[in-house]
Amino acid sequence: MSFWIDTHAHIFAKEFEADRTDMMQRTQDHAVEKIFMPNIDHTTIDSMLDLERKYPAVCYPMMGLHPCHVKKDFEKELYEVESWLNKRKFSAVGEMGTDLYWDKTFWDQQVEAFTIQVGLAKKHNLPIVVHCRESIDQTLDLVEELQDGKLKGVFHCFTGSKEQAERLAKLGFYFGIGGVATFKKSGLDTVIPHIPLDRIILETDSPYLAPTPHRGKRNEPAYIPLIGQRVAELKNSNLAEVQQVTTKNALTLFNA
Repeated sequence: MSFWIDTHAHIFAKEFEADRTDMMQRTQDHAVEKIFMPNIDHTTIDSMLDLERKYPAVCYPMMGLHPCHVKKDFEKELYEVESWLNKRKFSAVGEMGTDLYWDKTFWDQQVEAFTIQVGLAKKHNLPIVVHCRESIDQTLDLVEELQDGKLKGVFHCFTGSKEQAERLAKLGFYFGIGGVATFKKSGLDTVIPHIPLDRIILETDSPYLAPTPHRGKRNEPAYIPLIGQRVAELKNSNLAEVQQVTTKNALTLFNA
C-alpha cells in the first residue's frame, strides 16, 4: 500500500477555516489518502460530518465525547453520542478517555463516561480511540477491567513508558504515534524500538503537536510522512515498510 493514513486529526477545527481546501490538497500531495476524525462533543458533529460529505473517500468520522468535555451534563452529551451511533455508521467510538492535565474536578464522571462509551463500542462492534493525558496508568486499569476479548482500539498520542507499553500490548490495543515522537526530549526514542510495528498506527492530532521541523506551528495531515520517517529510524526500518504496515494496521483497526 503506497499511501499513508492519518488516524487522528481534528481537521474540522476553526484553525483550518482560512485554508482548509489548500490543506486538503497538501494532504493528497503527500500521499495521505485517508483521515480519521475524532469527535469532541455535540458542537463539533455538524462540521465533522460536513467534511465527510465534501471528501467522502478521504474523511471518516468517529463518534464520542472527549474527556475534557465531560462536565455535570455529560449524560446529555452521551445521549447524543448514543443516538448518532444508532443512526449510522462511524469508524470508532472516540475521542473518549480520561484527562488529569487540565481539571481533576470531574474524574468520577470521566470514569463513568468511559465505561458507558466502552459499552457502546462493544454494542456496535467498534474500536475505541482513547485519550489519556496525565492518566495513562488509571486508563490502563480501566481497560484491563473492561477487556473481555471484545474490546479493541488505540491509545491515541501514546507517550508512555516501556512498562506501560507492555501493559497496553497485552490488551491487544494499538499505539497511536504522532509528532511527539520527533521531539528530542520526548523519551519515545527508548520506547518505540520495543513496540511491534504491527501495533503502530500514525496520527497528527491536527491542529496540535506538529512534528519537527514544524514544532510550535499548526499541525496538519500532510506531516504524517515526517512521523513515519522518525518511526522508521527508531525501528531500524525503512519508510516504505512503515508506510505499508501502519496503513494496513489502520485499515484493520477501523475496518476501512
